[in-house]
Amino acid sequence: MSAQRRGIGAAVLLAAACAARAATPVLGDVALRAYAERPWDKAALMGSTVRLGTHHGVPVVAEYPCADVCPQYTVRIIHYELPPGLGCADAGGVERSVGVPVAIAVLPKTFCFPRVLVEADLHYAR
Repeated sequence: MSAQRRGIGAAVLLAAACAARAATPVLGDVALRAYAERPWDKAALMGSTVRLGTHHGVPVVAEYPCADVCPQYTVRIIHYELPPGLGCADAGGVERSVGVPVAIAVLPKTFCFPRVLVEADLHYAR
C-alpha cells in the first residue's frame, strides 16, 4: 500500500472517530438534572439501557431494570459507566447502594452516581 493510501486511510479513521465522539452528547449538571426530572414510561423503557452522553468526561447511562411484576416494578438508575481503572471518587461521583429488581426480589447493588443527581435525590426512581 502506498504512503498516500495509508495517509488517506488514517484520515478516514480519524474523521470517523471524531464524528463518533461528536455524536456523544456532553452533559452539564443542568442537562443531566433535566433528564432525571422528566417523567418516564415504565412500560416503554423496562429492560433497557439508554446511553445519555458524558458528564465531566465520564459516560452516563440510565438503566431501567424490571423483574417479576413488570412494568410496575421498573426502576430507573442513572449512573456513571466507569472505564477500567477509574474510581468513583476520581470521576467526581458518589457511591450508593440501591435496590435492583431481580426475579421476585430486590437486591442491593452499588453504583457510582453523578453528585448532582445524588444531591437532588434523582439518581434512583421507582
